[in-house]
Amino acid sequence: MTDLTWLGTAFVMGLLGGTHCIGMCGGLSSALTYALPDASRQGLRLIGWQLLYNSGRLLTYTLLGLGAGWLLSGLQDIGAAQQVIRVIAGIFMILLGAYLAGWFQALGALERIGAPLWRKMEPLRRKLLPVRHPAQAVAAGMLWGFLPCGLVYSAMALAVTRAAPPESALVMLAFGLGTLPTLMATGTAAGQLRRLLQRPGTRQTAGLLVILFGLWTIVGLQVGHHHHGAGDHDQHMQHNDMNMSDMDHMDGMDMSGMDHEHMHNQP
Repeated sequence: MTDLTWLGTAFVMGLLGGTHCIGMCGGLSSALTYALPDASRQGLRLIGWQLLYNSGRLLTYTLLGLGAGWLLSGLQDIGAAQQVIRVIAGIFMILLGAYLAGWFQALGALERIGAPLWRKMEPLRRKLLPVRHPAQAVAAGMLWGFLPCGLVYSAMALAVTRAAPPESALVMLAFGLGTLPTLMATGTAAGQLRRLLQRPGTRQTAGLLVILFGLWTIVGLQVGHHHHGAGDHDQHMQHNDMNMSDMDHMDGMDMSGMDHEHMHNQP
């Protein structure tokens, strides 16, 4: 996979995960809307405030990606460890797809693990309400980014497969941008979109697509590794051919020199 493919995968994962965002973040997004003054809850003003909330949320995702990438960057130098990390990322995406479709709820357990930290942040969230100025909105959005979410955890697993912390941060940013349309619509009360995303057929289609992305993450890794190995083999064979050619050339030069010396010594 190329770097752009990884970013595209993260973006599409966030976009398809909108079926999950409705249930997980929809209530919080609506609560943040009602934390605004009455005059700010409509039209372009509401859109502006929602953008501030979500910019804080995306900032948290980006920083989480940067931190996780930095913590695990040393493992990327170990070939076997890098392969294991990517397989784990693919498995996370498969579990996420099954979770989105409602077929298997394993990621729900991970969300429960993160719940205590979320509860400890409640006093901070309360201090930011009601929201009166943009800095408060961004700060509230940053806290929103710590909401326990299987979708975010899966994106983190994908992010740490990158070779450098800045790339991990970009993957999380791309993921966050993918979630933006759904959460903006939720915050501005776009009821038709919410109903569409909550339909079983929509959720199952999104889940199946995410599963396919997970399979490609695993299978594409193996194909790329095989191709890389074949390329190394070809390069090694070419190097050997060049060495043989050089040896033949040297032997020819030695024979020519010996013939010349033999002719010079004849009376």
